[in-house]
Amino acid sequence: MQRTLLSAKIHNCTLTAANLDYVGSIGIDATLLRAAGILPYEQVQVVNVSNGERLITYAISSPANSGVVELNGAAARLGMKGDRVIIMTYAQLTPEELENYSPTVVFVDEQNRLTEVRQYTDYLEDAHLIRNGKP
Repeated sequence: MQRTLLSAKIHNCTLTAANLDYVGSIGIDATLLRAAGILPYEQVQVVNVSNGERLITYAISSPANSGVVELNGAAARLGMKGDRVIIMTYAQLTPEELENYSPTVVFVDEQNRLTEVRQYTDYLEDAHLIRNGKP
């Protein structure tokens, strides 16, 4: 059996634009994508902290160190410049993969500049318990 868990998160970044006249997706500063381990064209879930909207789209790479986080196409109707968003990816893992699993969390400042990268290591102990049949 596989379980779907958080793989990576870019936490509390600021939308820099919402562009209706684009085919689709969310443009994200390449520095943030690399730090989170999110690939261009990878599926992402975007949670808009400012208005509660949630959407699924795919990431595209914007220039490194630009601070760009831009909703494009139809997704642009779900947020506006200045909104705070959380961008997440998920992975399907086997019980064996859970043993050493740790999601990546990227933190940014008000200009979407990378400030810190963390691993959620507290999950490792919980995964060990689950794998060994102890809830």
